[in-house]
Amino acid sequence: MQANIKKEFNNLVTRVEASFESQFKRQARWVATAPGRVNLIGEHTDYNGGFVFPMAIERNIVLAADERKGAADGNAEITIYSENLGDTQTLIIVNNKIAKTGQWTDYIAGIFAGFLNFGVQFKSLDIALDGDVPIGGGLSSSAALEVSVATLLEAVTGKTLSPIEKVLLCQKAEHDYPGVPCGIMDQFASVNGKKDHLLLLDCDSQQAEAVPFMSDEYSILIIDSNVKHSLANGEYSKRKAECEAAAKILNVDTLRQVTMDQLEKSASKMDPIIFRRARHVIGEIERTEQAAVAMRASDWATVGELMLASHTSLRDDFEVSCKELDVLVELMMELGESKGVVGTRMTGGGFGGCTVSVVPTSEVDDLIAGVSQRYIEKIGIEPEIFTTRPAEGTRMIKL
Repeated sequence: MQANIKKEFNNLVTRVEASFESQFKRQARWVATAPGRVNLIGEHTDYNGGFVFPMAIERNIVLAADERKGAADGNAEITIYSENLGDTQTLIIVNNKIAKTGQWTDYIAGIFAGFLNFGVQFKSLDIALDGDVPIGGGLSSSAALEVSVATLLEAVTGKTLSPIEKVLLCQKAEHDYPGVPCGIMDQFASVNGKKDHLLLLDCDSQQAEAVPFMSDEYSILIIDSNVKHSLANGEYSKRKAECEAAAKILNVDTLRQVTMDQLEKSASKMDPIIFRRARHVIGEIERTEQAAVAMRASDWATVGELMLASHTSLRDDFEVSCKELDVLVELMMELGESKGVVGTRMTGGGFGGCTVSVVPTSEVDDLIAGVSQRYIEKIGIEPEIFTTRPAEGTRMIKL
């Protein structure tokens, strides 16, 4: 299986280099990559200062690039071709400033803006990109794009960032340009992913502990529902505002600072919806810490219980699940009784996207076939299903 993963990645790199040469009629000087991520547990806790438990996945964005001739004088053109989208866009740097475009390239423009704020200047640049991180699936294709661009620009400019500087630059880019009020989890996992380890990340201190996932006995199974409901972006911002409202009532900076007992004693002061949002976050922070302890001890039964409790809370208290995700969780657990599934839950922001499951490696093929057939019968859509091991973070492939 690992040989196939490596072959697929090498094919992706070859495809991007060929795409660059086809579009720009020369070979690329630099090639950079960054992975997507999946979060095993700890959803909607990152922007509340809590714990998350992600890992980088064996799906990546790859960029190939080269400068065009011309002096760096504060003005430059950045031409970007996306093989995934079959689209070419040009970003313009004028007087060392780069404007928003309202296009998918805002994720890239924000990274250039971060480097411009360091005082670097750019020559005109051509970039080709491609990737196998599902777009809109909750596996952080946007963070993989941001991080791969930041890694590329380190090579282009000679400006080296520390890992946390790169994470924060990418987070700020997503806030300022596409306007998504994300926490740091996605970018952190893409930058700092470690082979055969998950990252228990404290989003308050911005420190992470690597937790081993060495056993070949179990695999991480990701199922993309292949649906994304249109209310997702607005509801994400709404949930963040509801959490901030709860924190204000509780007189704390973030919900990380509140215990469940304290929340329950203040229930009468809150709208029931605000109370439920806070109950999810506080409970999810506890579940995430407990899951890391259980994984270190190879206590898979507890890991599974916590994953299911997380999904129930996301469905009922935070209300970010949807029919398709609930069906996938139900199907996985129905099959799991005979196939030894450890646990399963929705992952990502919600309203579509993916589920994540811990399953016996020996049962992967049967689980994929069984879930796929039953999901098609119930929903009428074919899911995309793949397994992954915890993967390395961003890196340069060609300097």
